[in-house]
Amino acid sequence: MACRRVLSLWFPRFAAERALRLERGLTDRPLAIVRRVGNLQTLCSLSRAAEAEGVHRGQGLQDARAMCPDLLTRAEDPRGQAAFLAAVRRWAGKFSPWVAEEGAAGLMLDLTGCAHLFGGEAPLARQAEQECAAQGLTVQLGLADTAGAAWALARFAGAQSSAIRSGDAIDQEARATRSRAVKRRNWERGGPAPVKLPAAAVSAVRIAPPGQVHQVLAPLPIAALRLTPQEVDGLGKVGLRTVGELLGQPRAPLARRYGRGVVRRLDQALGIEPEPIAPARPPHRFALRMGLPDPIGLEDDILAGLDRLLGPLCQKLNAKGRGARCIRFELYRAGGGVERIEVGLARSTRDPAQIRPLLAMKLSDVDAGFGFDMLRLEAPVTEPMSDRQHVGGMEVSDAVTTARATPAKTDALERLLERLGTRVGLEAITRVHPADSRIPEKTDTVHGAAWVPAHTGPWPGPPIQRPVLAFRPEPVTRTPDSPHLPSAFRWRGRDWAVAHAVGPERIAPEWWLDDPNWRSGQRDYWRVDTQQGPRLWLFYAHGGAVSAGWFCQGDFG
Repeated sequence: MACRRVLSLWFPRFAAERALRLERGLTDRPLAIVRRVGNLQTLCSLSRAAEAEGVHRGQGLQDARAMCPDLLTRAEDPRGQAAFLAAVRRWAGKFSPWVAEEGAAGLMLDLTGCAHLFGGEAPLARQAEQECAAQGLTVQLGLADTAGAAWALARFAGAQSSAIRSGDAIDQEARATRSRAVKRRNWERGGPAPVKLPAAAVSAVRIAPPGQVHQVLAPLPIAALRLTPQEVDGLGKVGLRTVGELLGQPRAPLARRYGRGVVRRLDQALGIEPEPIAPARPPHRFALRMGLPDPIGLEDDILAGLDRLLGPLCQKLNAKGRGARCIRFELYRAGGGVERIEVGLARSTRDPAQIRPLLAMKLSDVDAGFGFDMLRLEAPVTEPMSDRQHVGGMEVSDAVTTARATPAKTDALERLLERLGTRVGLEAITRVHPADSRIPEKTDTVHGAAWVPAHTGPWPGPPIQRPVLAFRPEPVTRTPDSPHLPSAFRWRGRDWAVAHAVGPERIAPEWWLDDPNWRSGQRDYWRVDTQQGPRLWLFYAHGGAVSAGWFCQGDFG
């Protein structure tokens, strides 16, 4: 059986070089990616030009600008970086079918039985480096028998001596001293001169021969074992700075003092504890296309082509146990150009009879031009869908009763939502849910009708009647101004006389929230029947941060 071999690819400038790919004109400019943590902005990724200016990762943005006034910055984009790393992962699939993402800027490949297809491990490593360089990506690789050892070689092999050094080592000096020391040609306070290995030698160092994990890990620092900063500091305080020094320590005292995480990481790097590589599952793609020998432009012909695509697409959805929430129909013109029809569904489905009418409604808006020579149907948004829901006990009778009482009503409402959503968009159709609050403006919340089910059960809230139409409080003129309900008042430029009133209902603002609309303090609400006919909702604000007064906030109709 072949020895297991694992390749680790690490992109130390991943986020910065992704930004350079998006903006080609910034190649020679120092660029930094900024990460915001609370009110602090730090540099999380640097371009090669920025590193040459002396700035470093983890440095504050203001300090970096003081050192490099020409530094360009871009905000961190975790979602875009994750999508770019997924694209790089698909590229790495040419070397091995087992490729997994390692953190935010790394990949792990299981090369067992694959290296001979590329002429050996060294030629494979060179090809990976060359192809990454051609795409503008800096890569450091490590190849060993275990994933932990490969990770350590990719990030720490080929650097300056990792052994215990005196305080003269440059990476033990203060940051300000270190930033000026990049121009030195030798140590000023003694010690050996730094040795820079050529690129070929560094690559050779990062490829560990089979069966020599102990030898390659021994000179590396403790951090190469993927330990937390707290664990590294704790081991450093007792003089354990390299992996070789840790290998000679008894396991039981290490586990008692520093936890099992240190011993576990060490065992993973040595191959004592297995660490499998789980490749990312490919995303579900549900799409079909059909080429036509002659262009078509009639609506009946387009519907016939749609029927030939819709059935197999729903079969693919059924085979994977998923339902479509969005359907996209693309029609490619013979003379160039694409017409796209997209419909949303209020509930996931794979029923062609439910999807076809929605697409047919929008065919009248399509410009056929000289005809379409290719049709493509896709379900870009899907979700798991099960034909049966298994229940037992008392849930059976409840489910049967509910299903008998509401299936037709629920299906009819969802069909209506889908047809309306096809015209105006599902986002424009909303439904209201109750909220647990006594504040009139916060007694309900608005949700998308297609994504949130309707509220079931009684509507919670105060037993006191609320107006049919509620609006922002409008001032009411009353002389003199007092908390007693007036017999007459002026509102919206008209004089109103009170015929009957019910109240007051006192509502106090939420003391734990500073709502600008409730800075007038507690309110006394009245339901007022006027002699002119309308029933209004008036309240008196007792005053707080703003002055007191009477306001009208609703109409009972």
